[in-house]
Amino acid sequence: MQEELNEFERLEVWELVPRPDQVMVITLKWIYKVKLDELGGILKNKARLVTRGYRQEEGIDFEESFALVARLEAIWIFLVYATHKNMVVYQMDVKTAFLNGNLREEVYVSQPNGFVDPDNPNHVYKLKKALYGLKQAPRAWYDMLSSFLLSQEFSKGSVDPTLFIRRNGTELLLVQNYVDDIIFAASTLELCDLFANLMCSKFKMSMMGKISFFLGLQISQSPRGIFINQSKYALESLKKYGFESFDLVDTPMVEKSKLDEDKERKAVDPSHYH
Repeated sequence: MQEELNEFERLEVWELVPRPDQVMVITLKWIYKVKLDELGGILKNKARLVTRGYRQEEGIDFEESFALVARLEAIWIFLVYATHKNMVVYQMDVKTAFLNGNLREEVYVSQPNGFVDPDNPNHVYKLKKALYGLKQAPRAWYDMLSSFLLSQEFSKGSVDPTLFIRRNGTELLLVQNYVDDIIFAASTLELCDLFANLMCSKFKMSMMGKISFFLGLQISQSPRGIFINQSKYALESLKKYGFESFDLVDTPMVEKSKLDEDKERKAVDPSHYH
């Protein structure tokens, strides 16, 4: 908890001020979370101070809340392209990412329980940066990250604005953003190191090495390619529905089935296979 508040101080998230008249003061609460790895092991325990943002009213407390988030299909395409180009994919995590986002609106929050200033118990905090739980926090963080990368000669993907690309001759650096998780790959290891150092110079980062677990996907990389499975999800599903001790049964399949090309070349409707 103290580590979280130390981040608030480092990033100058707020300032203690007398409570203004006729403004809504949003209360805070502590959220506790256990972060797991791809095998379900405990990586770390986290405490996060969040706002009760459900009390905010659109048009009064915030103007825009929509934030761009990468689709899972975009992650697949990223991994496929990295395999095609023989790139190694790395992963990093932005610590307390939302605290980096600048707010356009005036927002006031209460002092957190257990950390009330004894000299000014009735004061409130005026936010300079976004907090988790605020409706506009995801948008503020995306705007901050996007502006920073664009200032470093990156360009946004024409179809996917969560994909950032930097080219220099034959050199290529790809960055895919999913809220506070970032995966990246480059044509050379030196480019990957330069990008990691660039991010660490601007934000407080957690470097996670080669990607191994992302959005529920277990990922392994080798000279033969990138391989994806969801065994952890499958095992959790079996456990959830009590199928752990059931015997395995083979699923029969037609033998020697010949798969011919569709001579009529009819387009496939993907909605039939959802």
